[in-house]
Amino acid sequence: MTDATRPAAVVAFDDVHAGFGDLEVLRGLSFSLSRSETKVLLGESGSGKTVLLKLAAGLLRPDSGGIRVMDQDLNAMSEVQLLAFRAHIGFVFQEGALFDSLSVRENVAFRLRQEDSPEEEVEKRVREVLGFVEMENSVDMYPADLSGGMRRRVSIARALVSRPDVVFYDSPTAGLDPVTSQTIISLLLRLRDVQGVTAVLATHRLQDLFGLANFRFDKSSEKVVSANGNGSPAAIPPTRALLLREGVAAFEGDAQEVLDSKDPYLERFLTSAR
Repeated sequence: MTDATRPAAVVAFDDVHAGFGDLEVLRGLSFSLSRSETKVLLGESGSGKTVLLKLAAGLLRPDSGGIRVMDQDLNAMSEVQLLAFRAHIGFVFQEGALFDSLSVRENVAFRLRQEDSPEEEVEKRVREVLGFVEMENSVDMYPADLSGGMRRRVSIARALVSRPDVVFYDSPTAGLDPVTSQTIISLLLRLRDVQGVTAVLATHRLQDLFGLANFRFDKSSEKVVSANGNGSPAAIPPTRALLLREGVAAFEGDAQEVLDSKDPYLERFLTSAR
């Protein structure tokens, strides 16, 4: 594939350095992903996964290097421009980051009301995204009344309310039991395969990588099915892993390449993460 025919990157980091004071977290990180692709960030605690996501969302600025998201040069944007840019992306924080004093309806509607959207449109969209995450019956509940999995689903609904083209997930299954974690992954599969959303997902769980790589959401049956059956695997958006180590990309490849790799560091990480 030539440069002329290669799909334009939706997210691209070019030799990005970022840190806090004397602590350099990212040390020349470069990667990219195309439309509808899912990039799964792996790495030990402190390897830079959350910092990467916040840089891509314009919540932090790099010390050096280039960052482009949806053909926008984030380094060249003012804070006012970044605020407008964030209206076109979704961000799911690790702990949900819901406003405790607001109901589920108010949490999900928050961004639309900040944009002064008509109330009728706000209510319709809130109902729509809560229905998508199967939380439509919880509109009047408060975060304290919800389980961890329910809070995570409301957080995903809030991220989707503005119909973003790109969604960043910071450990969406962290701290959840296996059944609830699978429910969250099923939602992400549905979002990817029905709406074609491009995603970057940070996780410690290898199950998240393999769940996204080996399964798909079948629109005709409304079920999650194996990616290798009842359809062409070529039609499934790619899912690739990016392993961070000491602020750089230590490994990048698809799920099978992860399993086949003989890289000593990757093998140690895989063993410790199981």
